[in-house]
Formats: sequence, structure tokens, C-alpha cells
Amino acid sequence: MADTLPTRSASDLFSDPIDSQPLWFKKSSFLQPEFDSEAYISDLRTLVSFDTLRSELQTHLASLKHELIDLINRDYADFVNLSTKLVDVDGAIVRMRAPLTELREKILGFRESVESTLVAVQNGLRQRSEASAAREILELLLDTFHVVSKVEKLIKELPSVPADWSNGDVNSMARSSLNNGISLQHAENETNLRETQSMLLERIASEMNRLKFYMAHAQNLPFVENMEKRIQSASLLLDASLGHCFVDALEHRDATAIYNCLRAYAAVDNTRNAEDIFRMTVVLPLIQKVIPQSGVVSGASGDELVDDYQQIEQHIVKDCKFLLEIASAENSGLHVFNFLANSILKEVLTAIQKGKPGAFSPGRPTEFLKNYKSSLDFLAHLEGYCPSRSAVAKFRAESVYIEFMKQWNIGVYFSLRFQEIAGSLDSALIAGSLVPVQKLPSGPGNSQDLILKQSVTLLESLRSCWREDVFILSCSERFLRLSLQLLSRYSNWLSSGLAALKTGNAGRNPGFEWATSAVPEDFVYVIHDINCLVTEVCGDYLEGVLQRLSSCSTEVLDLVKQSIVQAGKSLSDLLPLVMNAVIEALTEKSVEDLRQLKGITATYRMTHKPLPVRHSPYVSGVLRPVQAFLYGERAATYLTGEIRNELLRGAAFAITGHYYELAADLVNVARKTESSLQRIRQGAQRRAGASSDVMDNNVSDTDKICMQLFLDIQEYGRNLSALGVKAVEIPAYCSLWRCVAPPDQQNAINV
Repeated sequence: MADTLPTRSASDLFSDPIDSQPLWFKKSSFLQPEFDSEAYISDLRTLVSFDTLRSELQTHLASLKHELIDLINRDYADFVNLSTKLVDVDGAIVRMRAPLTELREKILGFRESVESTLVAVQNGLRQRSEASAAREILELLLDTFHVVSKVEKLIKELPSVPADWSNGDVNSMARSSLNNGISLQHAENETNLRETQSMLLERIASEMNRLKFYMAHAQNLPFVENMEKRIQSASLLLDASLGHCFVDALEHRDATAIYNCLRAYAAVDNTRNAEDIFRMTVVLPLIQKVIPQSGVVSGASGDELVDDYQQIEQHIVKDCKFLLEIASAENSGLHVFNFLANSILKEVLTAIQKGKPGAFSPGRPTEFLKNYKSSLDFLAHLEGYCPSRSAVAKFRAESVYIEFMKQWNIGVYFSLRFQEIAGSLDSALIAGSLVPVQKLPSGPGNSQDLILKQSVTLLESLRSCWREDVFILSCSERFLRLSLQLLSRYSNWLSSGLAALKTGNAGRNPGFEWATSAVPEDFVYVIHDINCLVTEVCGDYLEGVLQRLSSCSTEVLDLVKQSIVQAGKSLSDLLPLVMNAVIEALTEKSVEDLRQLKGITATYRMTHKPLPVRHSPYVSGVLRPVQAFLYGERAATYLTGEIRNELLRGAAFAITGHYYELAADLVNVARKTESSLQRIRQGAQRRAGASSDVMDNNVSDTDKICMQLFLDIQEYGRNLSALGVKAVEIPAYCSLWRCVAPPDQQNAINV
């Protein structure tokens, strides 16, 4: 059994057979009728590489050739006898050629017949198209001719009505009849006549609109070019007649006639002419009554526009509202007119430019702002006549509206206000000293008021940015930036002065001289004003700013609030710097008394004085500057208890630190000197042969100095306790105690 099984390698057991094809290669695909080689290759390219596919196809080709050779070899006898079995092949070919030739000739003849018929049909269609186009042009020319004739006929009918619109006979007749009071019938006839005339003009305008349409489609035609003079003449006559009718309707406030005339103007797309007629006929006389152009009025009072706008608004309600209501009526088709901008606002702008040109000048900021705000109110009044938001947007997009707003140079106005507000603060900050506003009493009622002129000027400048007679909403971001700049300028003034004072360059830097001349009591005003400014800026001032900007979005208000609060925080961050300046100044004064420590060495060095039993006189004066400052009138009035405690602790820590440094140096020098002297004495005694035990039982000068310092710091600690500071809480005091206290008392601080 084992002998019958062939031996196979591992590759034969676990791989495809040698003669097998891959799973993706299917021979049956080549036998399908719809086989496409390009599609077949593109599909397989997604599965295998091109080289693998080419190799597999070559292998399959070799296999097919091998099969073909096998088939020929298998049926070789039949293949050889194939030529002998084909008998009379040439005769069969000749017999088949004749009917095929005949069929070919018939097909060619039929093809020529079809092509000739197709050409004839195409020629007929082209002729029909040309005829249709010619007919359309002819109909267009006929329609144009008929419309022109109809327009001329209708225009000729206008004088046939008992009213001569060219010379105004109807108006004169109506005026005379009304003045003489003959009869009301004449007025009614005049009204009917005006309405009839306006309806006829509307009809003519409709025909003119058709005529414009025809002319747009019949350009460059000789027939139309020959009719251009007639068309222009008809158009001029229509404009003149329509203008006379519209003027008469406006004078008599005939709503029906006005409506028909406006529809006629809209039909011929001549809205600007109607707007100009209304402006010249109705608006111009009214505006000239309010703002006369004959004599230009100059001066602050002569350029004010508040009263003028009020009078103009009254005239609009009285004399213009009727037309605005007609033009803005719903579904009237008259929304193409914009009488508000092109008639009323345009005439107002012209009147101001000619009659009161100084109203637009920002050179007088107060008057300029009044005129600007009254102009905005006037524009809002005009927008009240707009029936919808889209109408308001259209009104604001008009060139007249844009030109009107350009007259108000807000940038120059803000620049002048900036110089005015920022200049006043700069003038106050360049002073050489801290200037109190007035001699304030010491009562607690004034503790919340600003004291320094610089601080008062800052707060006034901040409030000026948002005053009613200064602030403009369109410049709100500029005024906010100015407010933050003012706070930054004040903060920089304080911080730079304190920095210059610390480095000793305050006198050489202009604007910082105040830091050199200031005494600790002056910094009380600075601390008090900083607290008041922070409270005001983050409180009432912030609320006032947010109220001014109440029309803005919530996101904008949050950003404004954050910026102002941050500016207030940067101002409050200056308090530690000012307090450090006070502490340094007090420390310097106290250190002057501490320098008397050097006299202790001279008192006990080689004088054979006994051990001291009481403190030195200088101790009582060390904390006197601090006590005088904290319990002085200014500090007690303008500083809170918390700030006073911080100043006290800061001064106590700083003074004690200096005290420790001076005392430690004094003790170290004394001990070194004592050691040197002792070595010298011991050497001299050894040379003389005397005993050195005599001096060992005596108290040394260093011990006397340390005892004096020990008594001094005890008194100093009691003085600190009297001011409310625990000496044991000061690390420098503990180090000083351990430096000078006797060995048995170094671990127990008792003052």
C-alpha cells in the first residue's frame, strides 16, 4: 500500500498543483459573447499586479496552442482530405456574385433617392424658418407702427379734453371759478377732468412701455430708425403732459390722479422724474421756509438743526404724508419710488449744505454732536414711513442717504474729543507733585471722595467718554478703547514713578518728579484714591457703560465688562507697589536711629563699665516714624484698618531685618576683636611668665555688648507688642534674639 503512493514535497502538499489555475483566472470568461478585453484586464488589475496577469495570460496562450496542435495531430487525416472535398468552389462564387451586385445597385439607387428627398426637405424647412423670421419681423414692425400711431393719436386727444395742459387754462379757469365762488360744480368738473386725463396718460405710458419692448427687439432696422424722431417726439410730449398732470394733482392733492400718474411713471420706468417733480413742487418750498438759502447763517446758534428738523417733520406730516401713503400702499405696484430719499432727504441735504454748511463741521464738537444726533432722529422719523424692513434697507442703500451720512465726519469728531479728554489727563499727570484737590476736613464723611487732582481728572475723563453730550454709539469701540487707555495711562504713571523712585532716577525722568517729592503721608492719598477708583470703575462706572451699550448683544456686553474689570484689576495690582514704597520710606527713617548701635561698641570697649541693666535710649525712637505715620491724621482718616495692619507688619518685618543685620555685624566684629585682643594678652602673659587665669573670671566686653543689645531688643519687642505686632512671629527677630541673648535664654523668647 505504501509502495503505491508517490512521494510529494512540502510545497506540493501545501500549494496549488502545478497545472492548476488561480481562482481569479477563469477560462470561461473568454467564451462569453460580451467579452471585452479592456474591461477584463481593468477588473483583474484590482486583484493582481500587471506582471502576474501577463504571465498567467502567456501561460494560458501556450496551453491553447498546445491544445490546437493536439487537435490537428488527432484529426490529421481529415485535415489533409479537407481540400479534396471542396468541389467547384469557384463556380459557386460566380453564381453568388450576380445577385449580390444587383442588390448593391438597388441599395445605392435607393440611397441617392433618400438623400435628394432629405435635401429638399431641409431646403423647405429653411425657407419656412426664414419666412417665419421675416413674418415675425414684419409683425414686429407692424406692431411698432401701430403702437406709435396709437400713442400719437392718444397724445393728440389730450388737448381735445376741455383743458389745455400746455398753457394751464384749466388751472386758471379753476382758480378763477374758486376765487369768485361761482359754483362747486366747476371744482368737481375739474377733478373729473384731472382723473380722466391721468387715466389717459397711464394708458399712453403703458403703450410707450410696449413700444420700448418692440424697439429693443427691432434694433438696427431701417424702418425703426426712420421712426425714431416720431417716437422721441411722442416721448417728450408724454413726459411734458404727465409732468403737468402730476403737478396739478399734487397741488390739488387728488389721490386718484396722483395714483394714475405714478403708475404711468412706473410704466415708462421714469421714477426719478416723478421724484424730482415732487421735490421741486412740494418739498423745496417747505424746506426753503425752514432753511433759507439766500443768507448763510454762521455761528454756533445759527448752525443748529434741532428746531429745523422739528419744523421739517411737521411739514412732512402736513404736506408730504399723503403722497408717501399712496406710494407705500400694499399691492399698489408703486414701491419702485423712493420719495423719502430722492425727494425729501435730498432737498434737506442740499438746503443744509447751502444754508448751514457749518452744521457739518466737527470743529465745534458739542454743536456737531447735537446736529448729528438730531439728524439720526430725523432719519429715524423718515424710516417710520417705510412699510417694511426691506423698504428701510432700500432707503438706507440709496446714494443720497450714503452721501448724507458721509457729511458727518465722525473720525475727526472723535479725534477732537480724544485730544480734549486725554489732554486734560496728561496735563494733570505731568505735574511735579501730588496735588490734593482741596484741603479736606478730617471727618470720616470724606473718606470715599477722591483726593488727588490726578485721580479726580482720571475719573472725570472716564465719565466724559460716556456722557450724553460726548458719546456716539457708532464710535463705541473707540470710546471703550480710550477709556482703557486712560486707565492704562494712569497705571503707567504710578508704576513708572514708583519704579523710578526705587532706582533713584525719578528726578531725571520728566513726569516722575512727584515720586521724589512725595513723603509717606502723600502715598496715603494714592492708596485711598486707588481703592476708590477700583470701586468706582468696577461698580457704578461699569454699570453706566453697560447701560449706554444696552442695544448691543450679550456677547459684546460680556467682552466690555471683562475688559473694564481687567483694567480695574490692573489698577488694584499697584497697591502692593505703593505700600512697598511707604514701607521703604518708613524703614529708611527708622534705620537712621538704628545706626546708633555703633556707639555701643565705643561705650563698652576697654572702659571697664559694669554689665548694663537697662535698654539704650535709641530704642524708643526706632518705631516712632511708623507710629507717627499710622496714627497720623491722614492714615487714620483715609486708610482702612486692613491696609494699616499690612503696612505695620511690612514695616516691622523690614525694620527688624535691618536691626538684625546691624546687630549681627556688630556682635561678629566685637567677637573677632575680643578674640584678637585675648590672643595678644595671652601671648604677652606667657612671655612675662604671669598666669592667664586672672582674666578668665571677668566679664568680657563682648558679653557686655551682647547684654546691651539683648536689653535693647527686649524693649524693641515690647514696643512692637504695643503697636500690635508679635515679635515672635518675625523670623529676623528670632534670629536676633538667638544672636545676642545669654545662653540660658536663647530658646525662650520673652519680651
